[in-house]
Amino acid sequence: MFTGIVEELGSIAEVTDQGDAIRLTVAAITVLGGTVLGDSISVNGCCLTVSELGDGRWTADLMQETLDKTSLRGVVPGDRVNLERAVTVDKRLGGHIVQGHVDGVGEVISRSPSEHWDVVEISLPAHLSRYLVDKGSITVDGVSLTVVEAGETSFTVSLIPETLARTTLGSRRPGDLVNLEADVIAKHVEKLLTSGLVDRFTPAPDPQENPR
Repeated sequence: MFTGIVEELGSIAEVTDQGDAIRLTVAAITVLGGTVLGDSISVNGCCLTVSELGDGRWTADLMQETLDKTSLRGVVPGDRVNLERAVTVDKRLGGHIVQGHVDGVGEVISRSPSEHWDVVEISLPAHLSRYLVDKGSITVDGVSLTVVEAGETSFTVSLIPETLARTTLGSRRPGDLVNLEADVIAKHVEKLLTSGLVDRFTPAPDPQENPR
């Protein structure tokens, strides 16, 4: 589990093609602190398991499902990536609950810079639109953001200088692909409302309250 607060901008050091999988080696410093084999690190919002550790780098294996469902299929050596270690129970939840399970890939449609922030519009896969609301939460490339306007096919976010400077979102341009994860709480609420569980836990009306 993550919070969507990027700890470090790493860079792709190596990409080893294995046919139906790839081995991804990432150069990093901060996220290696306290990290051991088997730990989880979010790379552009995708939870990956550390399979090798080296001096200033770590490696993960990406299976076909990850390649099919995320933008990591297109990374090449030199690309910058957002990195975050799994959250510990003694940390403040600075963003929101992020699982590192990418729900879909969006495309940057436009960005409108201003003096103090950028407004970025991103396309939204149809199956995710129901989870977004104005001022709700969305994870974009592993960054916890607040939705400004939620539409049926796209949404907008405002990026403050800190986000522009410390994450890859500062350099994303129209046409770039980004990983999206909707708020897991919205998904659970939808499941409860559509599975009949809510009715099961709703007490039956007391006939004495409405005598005929």
